[in-house]
Amino acid sequence: MPPDFYTRAVLDLARALISCHLTVDGVGGFIVETEAYHAGDAASHSFAGPGRRNAAMFGPSGHAYVYRSYGLHWCLNIVGGEEPGAAVLIRALEPTDGIQTMATRRGMTDPRLFCAGPGRLCAALDVTDVLNGAALDTPPFALTPRVEDPALLNGPRIGITKAAAEPWRFGLAGSRFLSRPFR
Repeated sequence: MPPDFYTRAVLDLARALISCHLTVDGVGGFIVETEAYHAGDAASHSFAGPGRRNAAMFGPSGHAYVYRSYGLHWCLNIVGGEEPGAAVLIRALEPTDGIQTMATRRGMTDPRLFCAGPGRLCAALDVTDVLNGAALDTPPFALTPRVEDPALLNGPRIGITKAAAEPWRFGLAGSRFLSRPFR
């Protein structure tokens, strides 16, 4: 991706990532669901300013911000936006590459469930804090642009209490790989 791909408004970046192809060490697929967060957003990890946990959000665009959610699941974000402290949470992928590897990592056989949710996605792609701050244009990451503009859905973000009504969740219309249906 060209560097300016990541520096657009974070809501635009969240939309633009839908249907892009993302792999980690050759395992992954097409992004089908995202959520946008920025420093002025009460639900964002960057809302209180930079710190040890969220430092990657204030770093260069086009890098990963990986954090643990509720002490259980890793979550992958793509840092971007026009201002520091913005990132897009990758909520779901349509698996296309490394299907057997994902099945083994997830301990299941239904591809629809491999990457349907940020924690599942990170488990299937083996994303951990080791990748926090890593550039998305160098291995193990590969992120390639979408071929055409897809039909998008949008609605409120999931699993948050602050700013929960903001319609900053985006999904690929008609995808059966979303983490949850859109209302």
